Amino acid sequence: MVETLRWDGSILWILDQTRLPLDIRYEPCSTVDAVAGCIRNMLVRGAPAIGVTAGFGMVLAMKQGMADNVPDIRSWMHDKAKLLESTRPTAVNLAWATRTILDHLDRVLNTNDAMAQIESLASKIYNEDLQRCRRIGQYAAPLIPRKASILTHCNAGALATAGYGTALGVVRRAVEDGKQIRVFADETRPFLQGARLTAWELMQDNIDVTLITDSMAAHFMSLGDIDLVVVGADRIAANGDTANKIGTYSVALAAKAHGVPFYVAAPVNTIDSDCPDGSQIPIEERSIEEVTHIGDIRVAPVGIKVRNPAFDVTPNHLVSAIITDKGIVKADYRTSIAALTELCHPDDRSAPG
Repeated sequence: MVETLRWDGSILWILDQTRLPLDIRYEPCSTVDAVAGCIRNMLVRGAPAIGVTAGFGMVLAMKQGMADNVPDIRSWMHDKAKLLESTRPTAVNLAWATRTILDHLDRVLNTNDAMAQIESLASKIYNEDLQRCRRIGQYAAPLIPRKASILTHCNAGALATAGYGTALGVVRRAVEDGKQIRVFADETRPFLQGARLTAWELMQDNIDVTLITDSMAAHFMSLGDIDLVVVGADRIAANGDTANKIGTYSVALAAKAHGVPFYVAAPVNTIDSDCPDGSQIPIEERSIEEVTHIGDIRVAPVGIKVRNPAFDVTPNHLVSAIITDKGIVKADYRTSIAALTELCHPDDRSAPG
C-alpha cells in the first residue's frame, strides 16, 4: 500500500493526491501553516488521514512555538488548532486529533519532555489509525459473502487513512480471506476521487475493479450486478445519519430501492456523539472551479452559477449497518451508538475534551 504521509522527525511528507494517478509526489511540510494548506487544498483528504495529518501539524506548531520562544505556548497551540480545524470543517476526525493533542498538552506542558510526548502522541494517533482500519475489516468479514460485487463511492482506502482503509479495508480483508471480490468504483464528481484514487489504489493491489460514472450505479443494481455497497464517512451523528462525499445519498437511495445492503465503514472517532442528527453536520462548500473544470480544462460556460457542496447526509434509515473498529451497530442507531461509545476508552470517542 502506498504511504499517505510520512513523518521523519522534522518534516511531514504528504502524498499529493491531487497529482494522482499520473504523478507520485510528496509535499514536504515543515510548518503547521503548510500542513493546513495541504489539508485545505486536498493534497491529503479522507477523514482519518486528515486527523492523522492534523496531529503531526500540531507537533510542527509546537516545534515552531518553542523555537520562537512564544511566551504563551498554550494560547499559541489553541490558535494553531483553530487554523487546522477551519480547513475542512465536516471531517470530525480533524478536530478530534487537534483536541486530543491539546488535552495532552495541558498535562505535559510543564514537564522536561513535553515536546517528545506530543510527538509520541501524534505517532500513536497514526499507528492506532492503521489498527482501527484492520479491525474494521475484521468486524466486516461476516457481512461479506464468499463471492461478492461491491460498490463504493469516493475513496475510503489507504489513501484516505494512515493505511489499509475503511471501506477498502473491508474489501482488502475479504480478498485476504480468499473471497472472490470485484469492486465497482463510482468516479465521484466533481473531484473524481473514485476515478483517480480508488481505481488506482485497487489496481496497485491487483484487486478486480471496474470504474463507472456516478449516474450508472442504479442501472447496475437493477441488473443484479451489485451485491452490496460499502462507503466511508466523514462524520456520523449520534442517530446514525452519515455525512460522506457528495453523491453518497443518491447511492443509498438506489440501494434501498433495489434491496442492496448499504454499509458505512468508519472508526469510532468518526462518530460525533455531540451531534444529534445529520441536520447539524456542517457541510463544506468548495470552489466552483471543481465543477466548471476537469483538471485545467473548462467544461462549463463562463459566468454560470454553481453550487458545490463537498458532502451530503445519508439518513440512518437507509443504512443497513455501521461497521466500526469496535464492532457493528444497527438500528436503533441512537441506542446502539450510545452503547458503543460508552464502552470505548475516552481517547476513542469523537467528542474530545
